[in-house]
Amino acid sequence: MTGYYLRYLQVLLRFFPIAIAFLRDRRRFLLFGPSRHVSAAVHRDRAERLTETMLELGPAFIKVGQVLSTRPDIVPPTYVEAFATLQDEVPEDAGGEPLTVVESELGDDLDLDTLEPVAGGSLAFVYTVDYEGERIALKVQRPGLAAIIERDLRVIRGLVPLLVTFADERQRYSIENVADDFEEIILEELDFEREASIMATIEDNFADDERIVVPTTYPELCSERIVAMEHVDGEKITDEDVLADVGIEPTEMATLIARTYLQMGLVDGVFHADPHPGNLAVTDDGRLVIYDYGMSQRLTQQEQDDITSLYRTLVRRDVDGLLNTLIALDVLDRSVDRVAVRRVLELVIENLEGKSDVSWREIITELFATLHEFPFRIPPNVMLLVRVGTVGEGVCRTLDPEFDFIAVTRSFLVEQGVIESEAEALLADVRTDLQDSAPALARAPARFDTVFGQLERGELVVRTDPVEPTTGGVAAAGDAIIAGALIVATALLTFHHQPLEVASAVLAVAFLGRYVRR
Repeated sequence: MTGYYLRYLQVLLRFFPIAIAFLRDRRRFLLFGPSRHVSAAVHRDRAERLTETMLELGPAFIKVGQVLSTRPDIVPPTYVEAFATLQDEVPEDAGGEPLTVVESELGDDLDLDTLEPVAGGSLAFVYTVDYEGERIALKVQRPGLAAIIERDLRVIRGLVPLLVTFADERQRYSIENVADDFEEIILEELDFEREASIMATIEDNFADDERIVVPTTYPELCSERIVAMEHVDGEKITDEDVLADVGIEPTEMATLIARTYLQMGLVDGVFHADPHPGNLAVTDDGRLVIYDYGMSQRLTQQEQDDITSLYRTLVRRDVDGLLNTLIALDVLDRSVDRVAVRRVLELVIENLEGKSDVSWREIITELFATLHEFPFRIPPNVMLLVRVGTVGEGVCRTLDPEFDFIAVTRSFLVEQGVIESEAEALLADVRTDLQDSAPALARAPARFDTVFGQLERGELVVRTDPVEPTTGGVAAAGDAIIAGALIVATALLTFHHQPLEVASAVLAVAFLGRYVRR
């Protein structure tokens, strides 16, 4: 218990200076005084300091930053961009010595004299070793890490009430929910058996695509703390000249990355959720390699359909469809004021349509930042798919600054039959309108006959009450009606061979003049 309180105090002290700066933005002298304006440069500096602090505090806080990079409802865009740069790169000595795990679990199965370290992450360390005449890779969880993360998660849960106290009212609901969500994501990432299973599934899904490499797993060597897999060499995808060396255009590779992740999330329902540059590589023969499946997810069929609908409605700028999808995904509560939300979503769409170059990050940021007026949450699956889109788009635009992620998404959805081409979409809208109108049109003749019958029998009475009292009274209203009737008569009489429209026009002007005078 002592360790928990010491850690809690340590975390408080690390974040205290930045917390004071934020509070002074609201009240210059903390308890009183006006708010103060802070420049974008100051916010960028704070975001970098927060990012460094999270890196120094260890794995749990790195994951918190990665999750917050998908939450523009909680943190401003400048901080979202900074947190999106957080990658699993921490010193090798963080946590215990991973080699002890290999020795205890695989010491009898492997020749440990051939073991070589490759890389370190926030949760694990990677080695290569010989196995049955082949070179394989081992992702090994740092010993004692689970206990450290459990302690840090308790610290984070303990900080939530403090954050809620000082947060804006509109942010409190999101903060309380996001704490549970990233705890679920982190604990799932500690389950290496789950990671190996998802990795094998994704490999099967891309078995027929020679352009994608998912390292093959060795189930007989995998455990709760070790993922044993094929060792695949590759150059980091964002390294200069790497694509030129293998004869691939940057736009071609960016398109392949985007379509691969769309395939995983929207078609297969099992996806890798951490496409930062450290997890993507290119082989000597130009194939795309995807590493590290710790942050990954499986979707139910309903979740897959709803998330596909989210992409579809955002790409098509379908306000009503977007509203229904957000409710179906539990982002918005079913009791939400639909009229008010629809009005807000229309503003989002209008803002986006006014821009010539719109990125997926801008769409998501605009959408969730605008919804802050309503209590809403982003479920973990949606959060991870948002991260896939924003981080993946960032990689694609690093390769090709002109890359249009939205256009590639639209093309992919058309190919999959999820949305129609522009002409087909127009025909579909017309068909839907006709189907909705058909019952009313079928009943129209009978209703017209009833109304005309009431008119002939003098049974139809129309009574109106003025919205505002008129200064001219009933007489002025009569003049206006007569003037209007004469104007219509003038228009009709223009087709007569006699110049009767002249007299009608004169009378119309006369009655209109009387109305104006009254």
